[in-house]
Amino acid sequence: MRARGNRRKKDRRGTRLKLKAPKVSWRGPVRALLAVVVAVGALGGMLRGAAWLLDQPVRRLVVEGTFQRVTPLMVEAVIGSELEAGFLSVDLREIRERLLELDWVDRVNVRRVWPDIVVVAVVEHRAAARWGARGLLNERGELFATDIEQAFPELPQLDGPPGSEQEVARRYLELRGQMVAVELELESLAMDARGSWLLTLAGGQEVRLGRRDVDERLERFFGVAAPVLGGDLERVEYVDLRYTNGFAVGWRDGAPPPAVLAAIGGAPDRG
Repeated sequence: MRARGNRRKKDRRGTRLKLKAPKVSWRGPVRALLAVVVAVGALGGMLRGAAWLLDQPVRRLVVEGTFQRVTPLMVEAVIGSELEAGFLSVDLREIRERLLELDWVDRVNVRRVWPDIVVVAVVEHRAAARWGARGLLNERGELFATDIEQAFPELPQLDGPPGSEQEVARRYLELRGQMVAVELELESLAMDARGSWLLTLAGGQEVRLGRRDVDERLERFFGVAAPVLGGDLERVEYVDLRYTNGFAVGWRDGAPPPAVLAAIGGAPDRG
């Protein structure tokens, strides 16, 4: 019995298997990775070489646009140094930013044309009004020039505190159509630091609007004062609309005509 038991124990020990660790070979993946790295490097070198071959000097500058204040010579003078770079390496964004610094340049588009041409398309600002002593506003009410030497007498004169350009320009654009409807011409429009508005007609007549209820006062001027004054407007020095229900008229040469007396009156509100 003991012998059998021992044999069974021996048999159990004999049946144990020794497993060998699997052999892992890294040579294949490493070689594949190295092949990819070499291929990418070679491709990058080829691209750099191609770029070097294709990056030829810019041989021609084409300037497009309808010019009144900006000339192609001005454009070339501003961006000439940028064109010394190659066709592919020239900085189109820098060219655009430099040209936008010119007073009269509103929009710029820059593009390459193969193999050695740079095309610059320039759109000028359209001046809508004078601003202050030497400034100009465009049709969007933006101050685009601050040191203009030319007078531009054909443009209306606008003025106001710093930062009020768009507000004054918006008011002017609203007035422009109303002025045409009553056959009047605007010489200037100004807002002072207190927010008080003064409108001057082409004949030198002042229209005093004050700082409150400006829209209602303008309606009173165009709906009542302008039609009543009519042909006598040349004799008017000023029309003061800073009244609750009426307006006052200052005359250049004496008393007002009887036809307009009925339309003048009201209590002043000084606003």
